Amino acid sequence: MSILVLTTNPANPKLDEELVRAIHAEIGGTVNWLHQSIAIEFINPKAAASLQIARDIIGDTKVDANLVPVLNRRKKLLIADMDSTMINEECIDELGAALGIKEQIAEITERAMRGELDFEEALDARVGLLKGLPLDQVKEVRRERISYAAGGRVLIQTMKTHGAYTALVSGGFTLFADYFGKRIGFDEATANVLEFNDDRLTGTVARPIVDKDTKLAKLQQLAAEQNLSLDDTMAVGDGANDLMMIRAAGMGVAIHAKPIVAAEAQYQFNHSDLSGLLYLQGYEEADLVRQ
Repeated sequence: MSILVLTTNPANPKLDEELVRAIHAEIGGTVNWLHQSIAIEFINPKAAASLQIARDIIGDTKVDANLVPVLNRRKKLLIADMDSTMINEECIDELGAALGIKEQIAEITERAMRGELDFEEALDARVGLLKGLPLDQVKEVRRERISYAAGGRVLIQTMKTHGAYTALVSGGFTLFADYFGKRIGFDEATANVLEFNDDRLTGTVARPIVDKDTKLAKLQQLAAEQNLSLDDTMAVGDGANDLMMIRAAGMGVAIHAKPIVAAEAQYQFNHSDLSGLLYLQGYEEADLVRQ
C-alpha cells in the first residue's frame, strides 16, 4: 500500500481545496490533512499512476507530489547536506565574495554541483583562490553572510524528539558545519578542514576530502552503529556529491536540486521547505517540535 503526499511552501502555501478535490476525483484514496493548506496525504490511492496523475493536475502550481510506502515510513537516521540544503548559501562562494571573486568561485561551484567537474579538483581550485584570507574574515562571513534554510530546525528537532539520530555531512568546511550544525541541533557534523598559517588560509584543505564517497560511507557507518537497515534512513541534498547517499537511503530526497540529482532521486522537493521531509514521513502539524 502507498500514500501520495502533497506539500507546499509554508511561507506561500498553494495547496487548496479545489486542487485537492481535482486530484482526489482522479486517484481516489482516503484524504488526510497533515497540516491545513500546507501538507495532505491520499492514503492507498486507487489509480495505478496516481503520482503522475497528481503531477499532471498540479502543473505549474507550486506544490510537490511524492509517493511513499506505508511501511517503515518514519526514519530513524537522517543524513543531510549543508550548503544550499540546511543553509541557503554556498559557504565557499561567500568566502570568495569577501575577496571580490565570488563569481569566479561560484562558477566552479555550480559546475561541480552539476557533476561536470571532479569534486576534489574543484574544491582544491576554489580553496586555492582563497589563499591569504584571514580567519577573522572567515568568521565574519559565517556570522553575516549565511542564513538558515526554512524548516531545518523543526525538521531536526522533531526527528530527534521522536528518537532519530541526525548527522550533517558536508563537502564544505568544519568552521561552518560545526557552527551551524550545533545551532540547528544535529547530533554530529562532518566536513572538510581548511588549513591556516598565522590565522590566514594557506589555500589548502586537509586530507582526506569529504566527498560523495565519504557521504555514502557515513550513511552506511551510522546505520550500522545504530543497528539500522538502510531502509530506516533518510538522506537529503541538492548537488551531485549528494547523489550516492540519496540513492542508498531508504528515503532519499533531492531538495531544490541540480537537474542531475532531481532526475535520479526517488523523492523531490522543488517548492516545499525542509519541514516537508516530516510530512513525507507522516508527521502531522501537532507532532512538529518548534524550539
